[in-house]
Amino acid sequence: MASLVSVERASLALGTAQVLDAVSLGVAGGDRIGVVGRNGGGKTTLLRVLAGDRNPDDGRVARANGLRTGVLTQDDTLPAGATVREAVLGDLAEHEWAADPRVRDVLTGLLGGLEAPVVGGLGAELGPLSGGERRRVALAALLVAAPDLLLLDEPTNHLDVEGVAWLADHLATRFAGPATGLVVITHDRWFLDAVATRTWEVQDGVVHQYEGGYAAYVLARAERERMAGVVADRRDNLLRKELAWLRRGAPARTSKPRFRIDAANALIADEPPPRDDVELMRFATTRLGKDVVDLLDARLTVGDRVLLDRFTWRLGPGDRVGLVGVNGAGKSTLLRALAGEVPLAAGKRRQGVTVRLAHLTQEVRELDAWAGRRVIEAVEDVRTVVRLGRKELSASQLAQRLGFTGPRQQTRVGDLSGGERRRLQLTRLLMDEPNVLLLDEPTNDLDIDTLTSLEDLLDGWAGTLVVVSHDRYLLERVCDRQLALLGDGRLRDLPGGVEEYLRLRRELVERGEGVREVPGAGPTAAGPPAVDGPSPAEVREARKVMARVEKQLQRLAEREDRLHAAMAEAATDHERVLGLNRELREVVDEREVLELEWLEAADVAG
Repeated sequence: MASLVSVERASLALGTAQVLDAVSLGVAGGDRIGVVGRNGGGKTTLLRVLAGDRNPDDGRVARANGLRTGVLTQDDTLPAGATVREAVLGDLAEHEWAADPRVRDVLTGLLGGLEAPVVGGLGAELGPLSGGERRRVALAALLVAAPDLLLLDEPTNHLDVEGVAWLADHLATRFAGPATGLVVITHDRWFLDAVATRTWEVQDGVVHQYEGGYAAYVLARAERERMAGVVADRRDNLLRKELAWLRRGAPARTSKPRFRIDAANALIADEPPPRDDVELMRFATTRLGKDVVDLLDARLTVGDRVLLDRFTWRLGPGDRVGLVGVNGAGKSTLLRALAGEVPLAAGKRRQGVTVRLAHLTQEVRELDAWAGRRVIEAVEDVRTVVRLGRKELSASQLAQRLGFTGPRQQTRVGDLSGGERRRLQLTRLLMDEPNVLLLDEPTNDLDIDTLTSLEDLLDGWAGTLVVVSHDRYLLERVCDRQLALLGDGRLRDLPGGVEEYLRLRRELVERGEGVREVPGAGPTAAGPPAVDGPSPAEVREARKVMARVEKQLQRLAEREDRLHAAMAEAATDHERVLGLNRELREVVDEREVLELEWLEAADVAG
């Protein structure tokens, strides 16, 4: 493949931080590269070097002759006085762009249709648009221009689940040829896996390169860290020998002891510095009763627009629910209704006596009051001491374990990055030990390592969890059930998860009963009429089937656990293990049949 951009031994420092340290890499035709790493680790700087917007302090960057490069930055560079048509289509005549299927696909995928209804139409001025709408327009303009090398910095920000799925498919299709290349910075693991053929991890000035998307990157990184662990163990053994000898031997001034001391110092000097890990702790959770939060025969409105009408939702102890829907469909409003922060237009909200509820909003405005104060003061405001297992930690010790190390605890809250502010907000929330968590886009501004730590925390969360997120990977990992707001006044269960939601949305759009996104400006109608569903008798029968199947699945799960335990006990009896393994396969086959039956019944029950 032809080389589009090559970087040779590039070094670049920002202040006292060495962002790139003798980095050598290249982008060839056909490459689709995902860039991951900690916030502030140098990903955006690397993208600027590839784009030619920033020259390295040392080293060389070479680009192919005539290379057309397009860059999506996190800064807003659109002219305020231009219209959407001017920004996206430029001087293309209508018959030119309307006849191009690629341009039509971009307009439909990002702006809701050929007339761009999501951003108020092609004639809408850019000035009044929100930040998310302007970013959609900027991304659409880049994709319409079709550069040879496309550099994207967090393109999935402000996109819903449907938009992320469309963008992944578009990029994987359009940048598969030998003359084009793609480099994308993203924290969206599902998107990374769907798009990237290679992954770069920017860490401590070095770029580690891996083949494949996120799944392959995780495997390769684990293997690299395992090998590093082997080297570290060998180094530790040598260190122990050297230090033991130094303790035994007299401090003689001969050349031999000096040589041994120098050897020990060389080993110590080779020890890499510890990585600044973020560790989200497992906080205690107050026990929940059987009643959590119920919305009974409720109606939810925004202005004159009805979001949900006559719906009942009983949130139970231990429920783990993910909410999906187009932007503007009412997910955040529904979360606020669950929290009791907005009144219902009709119906009743009931909350259990033992509920301790915490609501993480998309805004970090609660930290504005702490903008002039230090991080440690914001942590101590919630608690000065917290108990984690059998240990008792001070606020300073806890802040250090959450990534705010050393001088960072003395940093003003107003000077923190977006990811650090989000982490501080989440920390303050969890320190109050809630047992019901409502999380509205918790992955905003968080890097992949912090996301992994957050998911590890939520995996072991003993309370009730409701998550609104466009991060499909997070939803599918930490939630047991998905619900959708399709704009028809109903809350729809999704037995098939996010994939079923995307299918339902495609069907609505094909029938002309839905748009890609609900525009934010002005009140609208209540939405399309509900799709004709099964009769009440069919629903009742389906629920009976679901209850029966769930009991059978529970019995199979218990039988499967017993078989696993028996196989562990009979590990040395080959014939016995083979017999147990046959039984286990039969259980698995029976479970798959029952799960399919449950899904079919759940689709009818709704």
